[in-house]
Amino acid sequence: MAARDQVLIGVDELAQRLEAGEPITVLDVRWRLDEPDGRPAYVAGHLPGAVYVSLEDELSDHAVTGRGRHPLPSGSDLQAAARRWGVCTGRPVVAYDDWNRVGSGRAWWVLTAAGLTDVRILDGGLAAWRAAGHTVETGPVDPQPGDVTVDHLDLYAGALPTLSADQVAEGAATLLDARPPERYRGDNEPADAVAGHIPSAKNLPCTALLADDGTFLDDDALTRLLAEREVGAADTVGAYCGSGISATVPVAALALLGRRAALFPGSWSEWSADPDRVVVRGGE
Repeated sequence: MAARDQVLIGVDELAQRLEAGEPITVLDVRWRLDEPDGRPAYVAGHLPGAVYVSLEDELSDHAVTGRGRHPLPSGSDLQAAARRWGVCTGRPVVAYDDWNRVGSGRAWWVLTAAGLTDVRILDGGLAAWRAAGHTVETGPVDPQPGDVTVDHLDLYAGALPTLSADQVAEGAATLLDARPPERYRGDNEPADAVAGHIPSAKNLPCTALLADDGTFLDDDALTRLLAEREVGAADTVGAYCGSGISATVPVAALALLGRRAALFPGSWSEWSADPDRVVVRGGE
């Protein structure tokens, strides 16, 4: 299977498989910085059979301290949540969202890091589903409990590579900052106490990786974006954002090219909370 097909699924393919009655667990992961609770929108209209996933409560563990605003959940908590969602061993999982592939990217990354091997992002998200004329349902979905087993209890050392703040400081990877340019430059900072970016980081907003219709750019366009930021084919690449959510989008984009990028889960919220860390403001 091509690298792109291991990460993404198109709306028509998903619709055909659902209509054929194939067992697929569909997760609705609606989240945005200014509207973290996506449940009301989910109830108002979602893909057939889709189960709502709370990024705040189920894909993060706010009891963890010192690792940013959205620390990764433990494997045991994630396993319990995934079983509530109806995730079963050997059954494909598709995650979608309605905002720049951020929520679905987080779900894809967390579940893949936990050891699940068939998790894909719906390319284009809910908007693409609706634009193709596919139906939506209203109201909550209560699935039969799943039986999935999580292989990695510590997602910081799971099946996908991560970076610690110390590794970032040591220059262990060519670093991409997935936030909007104004946050990268430090013009404004809506979520954290300090504005700016990590030294040597190159700005590649997660939205730049998407076409106008919200689908991921093709391989050639993604390769050009990396080349423009002097990211070589042999470079070890890491990605961060505000708190480890939208940075999963460039990690997924590099996976489309067959490249394994590391996520800095604590991201800017962890880095900027440490007064000993160097902060840079302005352009590259």
